[in-house]
Amino acid sequence: MKPPHCDRAGAAGAGAWGWGAVWWEGGGVPSFVYDALPGRIVFGAGAARTALAAEVERLGMSRLLLIASERDAGRGLTAPFAGRVAAVFTAVREHVPVATAEAAREAAAGADGVLCVGGGSAVGAAKAVALTTRLPILAVPTTYAGSEVTPVWGLSDGGVKTTGTDPAVLPRTVVYDPELTATLPPELATASALNALAHCVEAFWAPRRNPVSSAVAEEGVRALAAGLRDGDPAQLLLGAYLAGSAFAVAGSGLHHKLAHVLGGLGMPHARTHATLLPHVLAFNAPGSPEATARVARALGRDDVGRDDAVAGLHAVTAAAGIPRGLAELGLAEDRLDEVVERTLPAVPADNPVPVDAAALRRLVRAAWAGQAE
Repeated sequence: MKPPHCDRAGAAGAGAWGWGAVWWEGGGVPSFVYDALPGRIVFGAGAARTALAAEVERLGMSRLLLIASERDAGRGLTAPFAGRVAAVFTAVREHVPVATAEAAREAAAGADGVLCVGGGSAVGAAKAVALTTRLPILAVPTTYAGSEVTPVWGLSDGGVKTTGTDPAVLPRTVVYDPELTATLPPELATASALNALAHCVEAFWAPRRNPVSSAVAEEGVRALAAGLRDGDPAQLLLGAYLAGSAFAVAGSGLHHKLAHVLGGLGMPHARTHATLLPHVLAFNAPGSPEATARVARALGRDDVGRDDAVAGLHAVTAAAGIPRGLAELGLAEDRLDEVVERTLPAVPADNPVPVDAAALRRLVRAAWAGQAE
């Protein structure tokens, strides 16, 4: 039996099996290509204090640039190899303004590697350095952003956020230590985890998705839901890693295209992702019922229909105090047409539901008002 939306020639459409896969008539699995991204993962409680020096040595970093917020720079993680820290850059900013990137690159003069300790802003600044210098990155995440396992970079300038991919910005090694994320303020921890959840859900229908990335995404949803429910930083950190890994392979779709435009307008990154997520899922669900069912199951819902998946996400975000609409995050109503105009050209042609200006306008307004689309 062929999956939904497959024509006789076997070209997969927006159904359970994703896009770009080829259905084999003799079996139950589509043909696919899976590019496993290179990188070393060190995961464990206390790993940032017990394993980091060995990873610096392993990468041959003798004159490293430390990129971190003032708070994260003060953790003392570099004490065992303080003599190898050539410079420290703490002026990290959300969405990596071009001016921040240029300042970080200047700080990297003479360095042979970059150690970033922090969330998405610190990782983003490190990627901006690697983008032009090709220096290797060693990342120690202190939030659940997930960007540390993706080759995606982003820069903002003049209200516009530009993103791209480059293998040079993918960290060579990532050290995950749940002791670092356990001290996050509850609101930030939850918003960051929901940002990771958005990566998982998007991966089910992103342009390069395949059975492997979808399996990783489903397990990521399950780990994040359990971590949010139980307040378990290790589960949340595992979920964030799985989310970033699935997103890195599958690519970005409608949700992230919207979020990037909103980021350029200065909207808060993690909370914007979390607020958008149920609305984009509701919009795309009719064209991807199997993906929607997998999300619902991973969230622990008894039923697996569109409304159940959306209700599951709303339950998670509501429990975390995340607004239902972008208006509550400060997006002015008179910016909605601009959001539509900037997003529409970037929407993948193979989104599970066709997207034209009218449909996107309905979605954006629903997400702004916090109402069902």
